[in-house]
Amino acid sequence: MSDLKAAFEQAQKDVETLTRRPGNDDLLALYANYKQATAGDVSGKRPGLTDFKGRAKHDAWAKLAGRDADTAMQAYVDKVKALLEAD
Repeated sequence: MSDLKAAFEQAQKDVETLTRRPGNDDLLALYANYKQATAGDVSGKRPGLTDFKGRAKHDAWAKLAGRDADTAMQAYVDKVKALLEAD
């Protein structure tokens, strides 16, 4: 297992230890980078106008289209590290 993949898996565990809930922008960044790293480019239709949360998540993920998995993993790890330091 690569060091990056191990760090990514550890970051997934570490994010659950946060004592404060991250802000919406941070949560969307975590979601989008996680999905890009694990599933690739966004798929499926954009949720409807009344699904604000689903729409925001879809849009955040769509902004990362074309980003390779390693870059997304590193961005996720970096975001978790920053959140832990601020916690």
